[in-house]
Amino acid sequence: MKNPSPAVSCGSCSVRKLCLPTGLADEEVEQLEQITRNKKTLKTGDLLFRAGDPFSCLYAIRSGSFKSAVIGADGDSQITHFALPGELLGLDGYSGSEHPSYAEALEDSSVCILPFTQLEGLAQKVPALQKQIYTIFSEELKQENDVLLLLGKRSAEMRLAALLLNISSRYARRGYSACEFVLSMARMDIANYLGLTAETVSRLFSRFQKQGLIDVRGRAVAIIDLVALSELAGTHCSYES
Repeated sequence: MKNPSPAVSCGSCSVRKLCLPTGLADEEVEQLEQITRNKKTLKTGDLLFRAGDPFSCLYAIRSGSFKSAVIGADGDSQITHFALPGELLGLDGYSGSEHPSYAEALEDSSVCILPFTQLEGLAQKVPALQKQIYTIFSEELKQENDVLLLLGKRSAEMRLAALLLNISSRYARRGYSACEFVLSMARMDIANYLGLTAETVSRLFSRFQKQGLIDVRGRAVAIIDLVALSELAGTHCSYES
């Protein structure tokens, strides 16, 4: 998918319904656009922000994808989230006034920069925007709980199946196929996120393919049996449209 032109506005953005403008009137979107004029493009491997950077902005992903990770006391990184278009980055820096994690582009990507002080001031004037911000913060907490559940007592098979279903459902919400997509993250990143070894992840991909659950060609994944994959993950396959 090509990066949108920098001239793309909130009103015409392809991921508008998944981002902050959801539920806003046209004139309210115009007010929001006044503080989101700054865009940023990143190449694969570029850092959007580093751990310890002061918190000042949120970042709405327009295209591409990112991984968020924290650095442990031993110096190793632990991936905590994979972010897709229409999602926000930087929320974790709000409470402590600095970012506890870093965000790295998994592919060529672009973001809208939302200065938080200006966003907060506008939200006080636009109740629909304030409500949307609260909703996004709530969803962030839910995602954290989902990660804890994913990495809890589930087997390695269940973890990978659940991750594939999670990515599938998020692509479906963006109007893309729920059953055919390209994983922007490397096997090593998936292993790090799931608390597994890269060898285990590769072996599980091969096992799922032999079982007729998925078809894998490099990073391209086709889910062949969505119901069976959902049963393996211990979830269901009802997606939002």
